[in-house]
Amino acid sequence: MAITNRHMTRYAFLRGLYEDGYFPDHVVDKGKAVLVRLCERIETERPADLAALYALTEGATEEFNALEAEFEAAGSEIETVAREEIGEDFSAVARAYGYADADPEELIAARNW
Repeated sequence: MAITNRHMTRYAFLRGLYEDGYFPDHVVDKGKAVLVRLCERIETERPADLAALYALTEGATEEFNALEAEFEAAGSEIETVAREEIGEDFSAVARAYGYADADPEELIAARNW
């Protein structure tokens, strides 16, 4: 399934990580895929409220947790810059789908990074 939300089809997921050589593109690509899948799930499942949205973002956050080992194996890590970039993208996704009241911290509450 492809994303249909006009804003998200043009959105540059994890742009700051791609621009910083510290973060290996092949691992950042996997993070981008997590965010794209999150958009696809939101479009498919259409969460009725914030609790349902948070359930979806929890799963996506856990996928990022699993990527931490891949970042480390590539000589990188999910540190402050990455945390902020990932968190901002989760917030951008929420806003794009009409969840402007979503708590940015709650969107990524399951994070280990």
